[in-house]
Amino acid sequence: MAARQGTPGLGVLALNTCGRDEHRKPRLWTVGLGYRYQPSFRHYVGTVEQKQREVLGNQIRNIYHLLDFSIERQLTPRWSVAASVPLLFAHRNQLYNPRGQFTVNSIGDASIGGRAWIFKPPTESGDNISIGAFLKLPTGKYNATGHATAANGQPIIATADQSIQAGDGGTGVSLELQAFKRIPWRSEVYFTGTYLFNPRNTNGVSTFRTARGETVMSVTDQYLYRGGLGRPVPKIRGLAVSFGGRMEGVPVRDAIGGSAGFRRPGYAISIDPGFLYVRGPYMFSCNIPVAVERNRKKSVADYQNGRHGDAAFADYTLMFSLSRRF
Repeated sequence: MAARQGTPGLGVLALNTCGRDEHRKPRLWTVGLGYRYQPSFRHYVGTVEQKQREVLGNQIRNIYHLLDFSIERQLTPRWSVAASVPLLFAHRNQLYNPRGQFTVNSIGDASIGGRAWIFKPPTESGDNISIGAFLKLPTGKYNATGHATAANGQPIIATADQSIQAGDGGTGVSLELQAFKRIPWRSEVYFTGTYLFNPRNTNGVSTFRTARGETVMSVTDQYLYRGGLGRPVPKIRGLAVSFGGRMEGVPVRDAIGGSAGFRRPGYAISIDPGFLYVRGPYMFSCNIPVAVERNRKKSVADYQNGRHGDAAFADYTLMFSLSRRF
Protein backbone atom coordinates (compact mmCIF):
# COMPACT_ATOMS: atom_id res chain seq x y z
CA MET A 1 0.00 0.00 0.00
CA ALA A 2 1.94 2.95 -1.28
CA ALA A 3 -0.13 5.54 0.54
CA ARG A 4 -2.52 5.37 3.46
CA GLN A 5 -3.72 8.97 3.84
CA GLY A 6 -7.26 10.23 3.33
CA THR A 7 -8.29 12.20 0.28
CA PRO A 8 -5.60 14.83 -0.41
CA GLY A 9 -6.95 18.27 -1.14
CA LEU A 10 -10.00 17.89 1.08
CA GLY A 11 -7.94 19.13 3.99
CA VAL A 12 -7.26 22.25 1.97
CA LEU A 13 -10.93 22.42 1.04
CA ALA A 14 -11.71 22.42 4.75
CA LEU A 15 -9.19 25.21 5.26
CA ASN A 16 -10.63 27.29 2.43
CA THR A 17 -14.37 26.70 2.63
CA CYS A 18 -15.38 24.89 5.82
CA GLY A 19 -14.46 27.51 8.34
CA ARG A 20 -10.98 26.41 9.36
CA ASP A 21 -8.40 29.13 8.84
CA GLU A 22 -4.97 27.86 9.80
CA HIS A 23 -3.21 30.92 8.42
CA ARG A 24 -4.75 33.25 10.98
CA LYS A 25 -4.40 30.74 13.80
CA PRO A 26 -1.44 28.55 12.84
CA ARG A 27 -1.01 25.20 14.57
CA LEU A 28 2.40 23.59 14.43
CA TRP A 29 1.67 19.93 15.17
CA THR A 30 -0.75 17.43 13.65
CA VAL A 31 -1.27 13.92 15.01
CA GLY A 32 -3.39 11.45 13.12
CA LEU A 33 -4.83 7.96 13.18
CA GLY A 34 -5.90 6.18 10.02
CA TYR A 35 -7.75 2.90 9.61
CA ARG A 36 -8.10 0.70 6.53
CA TYR A 37 -10.27 -2.42 6.22
CA GLN A 38 -9.94 -4.57 3.12
CA PRO A 39 -11.42 -8.05 2.52
CA SER A 40 -10.00 -9.75 -0.61
CA PHE A 41 -11.48 -12.88 -2.13
CA ARG A 42 -12.28 -12.38 -5.84
CA HIS A 43 -9.63 -14.10 -7.97
CA TYR A 44 -8.50 -12.61 -11.27
CA VAL A 45 -6.18 -13.71 -14.07
CA GLY A 46 -5.59 -10.59 -16.08
CA THR A 47 -8.97 -8.81 -16.04
CA VAL A 48 -10.96 -12.08 -16.08
CA GLU A 49 -12.60 -13.08 -12.80
CA GLN A 50 -12.12 -16.74 -11.88
CA LYS A 51 -15.73 -17.26 -10.82
CA GLN A 52 -15.28 -21.02 -10.52
CA ARG A 53 -13.14 -20.44 -7.41
CA GLU A 54 -16.12 -19.05 -5.51
CA VAL A 55 -18.47 -21.75 -6.84
CA LEU A 56 -16.06 -24.50 -5.75
CA GLY A 57 -15.36 -22.78 -2.43
CA ASN A 58 -11.59 -22.85 -2.90
CA GLN A 59 -10.91 -19.11 -3.13
CA ILE A 60 -8.32 -17.53 -0.87
CA ARG A 61 -9.60 -14.96 1.63
CA ASN A 62 -7.43 -12.19 3.04
CA ILE A 63 -8.69 -9.84 5.74
CA TYR A 64 -6.71 -6.67 6.49
CA HIS A 65 -7.06 -4.25 9.38
CA LEU A 66 -4.43 -1.53 9.09
CA LEU A 67 -3.91 1.24 11.65
CA ASP A 68 -1.62 4.11 10.71
CA PHE A 69 -0.21 6.47 13.34
CA SER A 70 1.25 9.72 12.02
CA ILE A 71 2.71 13.01 13.26
CA GLU A 72 3.60 16.14 11.30
CA ARG A 73 5.46 19.31 12.33
CA GLN A 74 4.96 22.52 10.38
CA LEU A 75 8.36 24.23 10.14
CA THR A 76 7.32 27.21 8.01
CA PRO A 77 4.15 28.05 6.05
CA ARG A 78 5.66 26.09 3.15
CA TRP A 79 7.73 23.30 4.75
CA SER A 80 6.80 20.44 7.09
CA VAL A 81 8.29 17.16 8.29
CA ALA A 82 6.29 14.02 9.04
CA ALA A 83 6.57 10.42 10.16
CA SER A 84 4.18 7.47 10.25
CA VAL A 85 4.12 3.93 11.63
CA PRO A 86 1.50 1.39 10.50
CA LEU A 87 0.20 -1.53 12.54
CA LEU A 88 -1.21 -4.49 10.61
CA PHE A 89 -3.68 -7.17 11.71
CA ALA A 90 -4.17 -9.63 8.85
CA HIS A 91 -5.58 -13.13 8.36
CA ARG A 92 -5.42 -15.54 5.42
CA ASN A 93 -7.01 -18.92 4.79
CA GLN A 94 -4.45 -20.69 2.62
CA LEU A 95 -5.77 -23.82 0.95
CA TYR A 96 -2.53 -25.08 -0.58
CA ASN A 97 1.26 -24.52 -0.89
CA PRO A 98 0.98 -25.31 2.08
CA ARG A 99 -2.50 -25.49 3.60
CA GLY A 100 -3.14 -23.52 6.78
CA GLN A 101 -4.57 -20.50 8.56
CA PHE A 102 -2.14 -17.60 8.88
CA THR A 103 -2.42 -14.55 11.12
CA VAL A 104 0.03 -11.65 11.16
CA ASN A 105 -0.10 -8.93 13.83
CA SER A 106 2.90 -6.64 13.51
CA ILE A 107 4.26 -3.15 13.09
CA GLY A 108 4.70 -2.33 9.41
CA ASP A 109 7.32 -0.37 7.53
CA ALA A 110 7.67 3.14 8.98
CA SER A 111 8.32 6.25 6.91
CA ILE A 112 9.86 9.66 7.62
CA GLY A 113 10.27 12.67 5.36
CA GLY A 114 8.92 16.06 4.45
CA ARG A 115 6.54 18.07 2.26
CA ALA A 116 6.69 21.51 0.70
CA TRP A 117 4.21 23.80 -1.04
CA ILE A 118 5.39 25.08 -4.41
CA PHE A 119 3.69 28.43 -3.78
CA LYS A 120 3.72 30.05 -0.35
CA PRO A 121 0.23 29.72 1.19
CA PRO A 122 -2.21 31.32 1.19
CA THR A 123 -2.06 31.89 -2.56
CA GLU A 124 -4.12 34.59 -4.21
CA SER A 125 -6.04 32.09 -6.34
CA GLY A 126 -6.35 29.47 -3.61
CA ASP A 127 -4.59 26.93 -5.86
CA ASN A 128 -1.38 25.15 -4.89
CA ILE A 129 0.86 22.12 -5.40
CA SER A 130 2.63 20.08 -2.73
CA ILE A 131 5.59 17.76 -3.27
CA GLY A 132 6.95 15.27 -0.74
CA ALA A 133 9.72 12.73 -0.28
CA PHE A 134 9.79 10.01 2.38
CA LEU A 135 12.27 7.33 3.40
CA LYS A 136 10.53 3.97 3.88
CA LEU A 137 12.32 1.92 6.55
CA PRO A 138 12.24 -1.91 6.86
CA THR A 139 10.75 -1.90 10.37
CA GLY A 140 7.92 -4.32 9.56
CA LYS A 141 8.11 -8.08 9.95
CA TYR A 142 8.53 -9.63 6.50
CA ASN A 143 9.13 -13.28 7.45
CA ALA A 144 6.11 -14.03 9.66
CA THR A 145 5.19 -17.72 9.88
CA GLY A 146 2.22 -19.86 10.84
CA HIS A 147 1.14 -23.44 11.42
CA ALA A 148 0.36 -25.31 8.20
CA THR A 149 0.07 -28.80 6.70
CA ALA A 150 2.44 -30.02 3.99
CA ALA A 151 1.33 -31.97 0.92
CA ASN A 152 2.17 -35.24 2.70
CA GLY A 153 -0.08 -34.31 5.63
CA GLN A 154 2.72 -33.48 8.04
CA PRO A 155 2.32 -30.37 10.24
CA ILE A 156 4.95 -27.72 9.54
CA ILE A 157 5.80 -24.10 10.33
CA ALA A 158 5.53 -22.21 7.04
CA THR A 159 6.07 -18.64 5.89
CA ALA A 160 2.91 -16.54 5.67
CA ASP A 161 1.97 -15.41 2.18
CA GLN A 162 3.56 -12.23 0.84
CA SER A 163 0.16 -10.54 0.71
CA ILE A 164 -0.21 -10.43 4.52
CA GLN A 165 3.38 -9.71 5.53
CA ALA A 166 3.62 -6.46 7.50
CA GLY A 167 6.82 -5.36 5.72
CA ASP A 168 8.88 -6.20 2.68
CA GLY A 169 12.44 -6.09 4.06
CA GLY A 170 13.54 -3.26 1.80
CA THR A 171 14.53 0.37 2.30
CA GLY A 172 12.72 2.55 -0.20
CA VAL A 173 11.90 6.12 -1.17
CA SER A 174 8.36 7.36 -1.68
CA LEU A 175 7.72 10.46 -3.80
CA GLU A 176 4.36 12.19 -3.71
CA LEU A 177 2.61 15.00 -5.54
CA GLN A 178 -0.60 16.72 -4.45
CA ALA A 179 -2.34 19.45 -6.40
CA PHE A 180 -5.64 21.26 -6.09
CA LYS A 181 -7.43 24.02 -7.94
CA ARG A 182 -10.48 26.01 -6.96
CA ILE A 183 -13.42 26.06 -9.34
CA PRO A 184 -16.79 27.85 -9.10
CA TRP A 185 -19.37 27.04 -6.44
CA ARG A 186 -16.75 26.87 -3.66
CA SER A 187 -15.49 23.58 -5.06
CA GLU A 188 -12.09 22.26 -6.08
CA VAL A 189 -10.52 19.59 -8.23
CA TYR A 190 -7.67 17.58 -6.72
CA PHE A 191 -5.04 15.07 -7.78
CA THR A 192 -2.47 13.05 -5.89
CA GLY A 193 0.18 10.62 -7.01
CA THR A 194 2.49 8.49 -4.86
CA TYR A 195 5.17 6.09 -6.08
CA LEU A 196 7.26 3.91 -3.77
CA PHE A 197 10.69 3.00 -5.17
CA ASN A 198 12.01 -0.24 -3.65
CA PRO A 199 15.49 -0.90 -5.09
CA ARG A 200 16.09 -4.19 -3.26
CA ASN A 201 15.57 -7.18 -5.55
CA THR A 202 14.45 -10.01 -3.22
CA ASN A 203 14.40 -10.35 0.57
CA GLY A 204 15.50 -13.99 0.82
CA VAL A 205 12.29 -15.21 2.49
CA SER A 206 11.06 -18.59 1.22
CA THR A 207 7.63 -18.71 -0.42
CA PHE A 208 7.38 -22.53 -0.34
CA ARG A 209 6.82 -22.36 -4.11
CA THR A 210 8.79 -24.54 -6.50
CA ALA A 211 8.30 -22.78 -9.85
CA ARG A 212 11.36 -21.19 -11.41
CA GLY A 213 11.90 -17.67 -10.08
CA GLU A 214 9.24 -17.95 -7.35
CA THR A 215 11.14 -19.57 -4.47
CA VAL A 216 11.78 -16.28 -2.63
CA MET A 217 9.78 -13.07 -2.20
CA SER A 218 10.30 -10.05 -4.41
CA VAL A 219 10.59 -6.54 -2.92
CA THR A 220 8.19 -4.55 -5.08
CA ASP A 221 7.52 -0.97 -6.03
CA GLN A 222 4.00 0.32 -5.36
CA TYR A 223 1.91 3.20 -6.66
CA LEU A 224 -1.29 5.12 -5.98
CA TYR A 225 -3.03 7.78 -8.10
CA ARG A 226 -6.21 9.63 -7.13
CA GLY A 227 -8.18 12.53 -8.53
CA GLY A 228 -11.62 14.04 -8.32
CA LEU A 229 -13.88 16.83 -7.18
CA GLY A 230 -14.62 18.10 -3.66
CA ARG A 231 -17.07 20.66 -2.39
CA PRO A 232 -18.61 21.77 0.93
CA VAL A 233 -22.15 20.71 1.83
CA PRO A 234 -24.45 23.77 1.92
CA LYS A 235 -25.77 24.83 5.32
CA ILE A 236 -23.64 22.27 7.20
CA ARG A 237 -20.57 24.07 8.41
CA GLY A 238 -17.42 21.96 8.35
CA LEU A 239 -18.73 19.17 6.10
CA ALA A 240 -17.33 18.50 2.62
CA VAL A 241 -17.90 15.66 0.16
CA SER A 242 -15.75 14.29 -2.64
CA PHE A 243 -16.08 12.00 -5.61
CA GLY A 244 -13.27 10.77 -7.80
CA GLY A 245 -11.24 7.87 -9.08
CA ARG A 246 -8.43 5.82 -7.63
CA MET A 247 -5.81 3.49 -9.09
CA GLU A 248 -3.32 1.53 -7.01
CA GLY A 249 -1.10 -1.42 -7.68
CA VAL A 250 2.25 -3.14 -8.06
CA PRO A 251 4.23 -2.89 -11.35
CA VAL A 252 5.57 -5.89 -13.23
CA ARG A 253 9.09 -4.46 -13.06
CA ASP A 254 10.54 -2.00 -10.56
CA ALA A 255 11.76 1.40 -11.72
CA ILE A 256 15.12 0.87 -9.98
CA GLY A 257 16.80 -2.46 -9.17
CA GLY A 258 15.86 -6.01 -10.03
CA SER A 259 12.37 -7.51 -10.25
CA ALA A 260 13.14 -11.17 -9.55
CA GLY A 261 11.33 -13.36 -7.05
CA PHE A 262 7.65 -13.96 -6.46
CA ARG A 263 5.25 -11.03 -6.78
CA ARG A 264 1.65 -10.50 -7.86
CA PRO A 265 1.77 -7.44 -10.12
CA GLY A 266 -1.44 -5.72 -11.15
CA TYR A 267 -3.76 -2.90 -10.27
CA ALA A 268 -7.26 -2.02 -9.11
CA ILE A 269 -9.23 0.97 -10.41
CA SER A 270 -12.01 2.21 -8.14
CA ILE A 271 -14.56 4.94 -7.86
CA ASP A 272 -13.75 6.85 -4.68
CA PRO A 273 -16.58 8.63 -2.84
CA GLY A 274 -15.89 10.19 0.54
CA PHE A 275 -16.58 12.96 3.00
CA LEU A 276 -14.71 15.07 5.51
CA TYR A 277 -15.91 16.85 8.64
CA VAL A 278 -14.02 19.56 10.49
CA ARG A 279 -14.80 20.78 13.99
CA GLY A 280 -12.30 23.05 15.70
CA PRO A 281 -8.83 21.45 15.54
CA TYR A 282 -10.28 18.02 14.66
CA MET A 283 -10.69 16.56 11.18
CA PHE A 284 -12.49 13.30 10.36
CA SER A 285 -12.63 11.72 6.91
CA CYS A 286 -14.11 8.59 5.38
CA ASN A 287 -13.58 7.07 1.93
CA ILE A 288 -15.03 3.89 0.46
CA PRO A 289 -13.28 3.01 -2.83
CA VAL A 290 -15.34 0.50 -4.85
CA ALA A 291 -13.46 -1.49 -7.50
CA VAL A 292 -14.61 -1.23 -11.12
CA GLU A 293 -11.60 -2.91 -12.78
CA ARG A 294 -9.06 -5.40 -11.46
CA ASN A 295 -6.09 -6.73 -13.41
CA ARG A 296 -3.55 -9.32 -12.27
CA LYS A 297 -0.69 -8.89 -14.71
CA LYS A 298 1.98 -11.43 -15.60
CA SER A 299 5.07 -11.27 -13.38
CA VAL A 300 8.66 -11.71 -14.55
CA ALA A 301 8.50 -15.30 -13.26
CA ASP A 302 5.21 -15.87 -15.13
CA TYR A 303 6.89 -14.86 -18.40
CA GLN A 304 9.81 -17.19 -17.66
CA ASN A 305 7.48 -20.11 -16.91
CA GLY A 306 4.95 -19.50 -19.70
CA ARG A 307 2.01 -19.09 -17.36
CA HIS A 308 -0.24 -16.42 -15.83
CA GLY A 309 -0.77 -16.47 -12.06
CA ASP A 310 -3.84 -15.16 -10.31
CA ALA A 311 -4.48 -12.83 -7.37
CA ALA A 312 -7.35 -12.10 -4.99
CA PHE A 313 -8.80 -8.59 -5.08
CA ALA A 314 -11.27 -6.75 -2.86
CA ASP A 315 -14.67 -5.42 -3.95
CA TYR A 316 -14.23 -2.37 -1.73
CA THR A 317 -12.01 -0.76 0.88
CA LEU A 318 -13.15 1.13 3.96
CA MET A 319 -10.88 3.97 5.08
CA PHE A 320 -11.22 6.32 8.07
CA SER A 321 -8.89 8.98 9.40
CA LEU A 322 -8.95 11.27 12.43
CA SER A 323 -6.46 14.06 13.07
CA ARG A 324 -5.96 16.87 15.55
CA ARG A 325 -3.86 19.99 15.19
CA PHE A 326 -2.09 21.61 18.12
